[in-house]
Amino acid sequence: MATARALTSLPRGPAARLARRAASRRPPVRAARRGLAAAASADELTITTPDDWHLHVRDASKIASVVPFTARAFGRALIMPNLVPPVRTVQDAAAYRAQILAAVPEGVAFEPQMTLYLTDNTSAADIEAAAASGFVRGCKLYPAGATTNSDFGVTDVSKITGALEAMAACGLVLEVHGEVTHASVDAFDRERVFLDETLRGLCEGPRAVKGLKIVMEHITTSEAVAFCESQGENVAATITPQHILYNRNAMLVGGIRPHLYCLPILKREKHREAVARAAMSGNKKFFLGTDSAPHPRGAKESACGCAGVFSAHAALPFYASAFEKEGELEKLEGFASFHGADFYGVARNAGTTTLRKAPWTVPETYEFGGDVVVPFFAGETVDWQVVGA
Repeated sequence: MATARALTSLPRGPAARLARRAASRRPPVRAARRGLAAAASADELTITTPDDWHLHVRDASKIASVVPFTARAFGRALIMPNLVPPVRTVQDAAAYRAQILAAVPEGVAFEPQMTLYLTDNTSAADIEAAAASGFVRGCKLYPAGATTNSDFGVTDVSKITGALEAMAACGLVLEVHGEVTHASVDAFDRERVFLDETLRGLCEGPRAVKGLKIVMEHITTSEAVAFCESQGENVAATITPQHILYNRNAMLVGGIRPHLYCLPILKREKHREAVARAAMSGNKKFFLGTDSAPHPRGAKESACGCAGVFSAHAALPFYASAFEKEGELEKLEGFASFHGADFYGVARNAGTTTLRKAPWTVPETYEFGGDVVVPFFAGETVDWQVVGA
């Protein structure tokens, strides 16, 4: 693949002018390949129905505002458990799943895949009950304080050894938010430090749990890419649209853009390039996980704004635009539809989803449970849209 270019799919409004000028100084990306799969043309692409393996839909009245976006384009989504209080038991997961299913539009086939929130007190019995449910696919490891609603998270990985061993025995996947939370570690270095300080011990050496599948969630650095590639087939990673499309300049240069603030935070261009190359490499270790995380506008545009980018409204078009600009559109189906399902050990979806190249403008806001959420690329033009699923 050609070297990935900064801001691969540039928005077209005034907020991106500075970033576009910087991108124009880099060598141009190659033209998209002409020999795509039979299901693709210059203006239309049909792929096996994809899955989103990392999604936040919040709770209460807000669920109905965001679930339909994902349900209309994806067959399944792995739902994150960081509510208040968190989803800690199979009973919690069942109740949350019922709320999500109630928000799925009539006639749309969509299956939420659930996760439990690991705490220092998660037991082997909790894991066994979750595995027996048939709808819980894994458990999420949040280092305490690492991101939104993570205060109940794990304080020391050694405290969950029994739970991890039960997960390996039952076939549940460990999803990891890979950042340390020490105040002494710079925010831009927290993923890199986590790799050696915590994750390596989970994957290698005496503390590693044999047979445990691990997903490095929303990776953002070249070091995370290299780590994932160096591990066995039991380690994989999800990649978000914002970490393919943007580096940290987009959030910070020319004024702070709070709606691009997420955790892990956007990184340097060299890291964006590495993550984009991994996503478009065809390597089955890397697959789609949007980490779409809506917050009310006031919670983002504040003196201490929340972390999270809302991308569910056009998640697949964002990825399609990025892959097309790098001449790798034929790799999208594997990344979006095959690699994640294969890693989680579930059947690939039987249906198809069609995207058409038909530019449209993203609204400035969407309704969000009595409030509004500002979406990714608000007010900007996106080249692709989903037209059939």
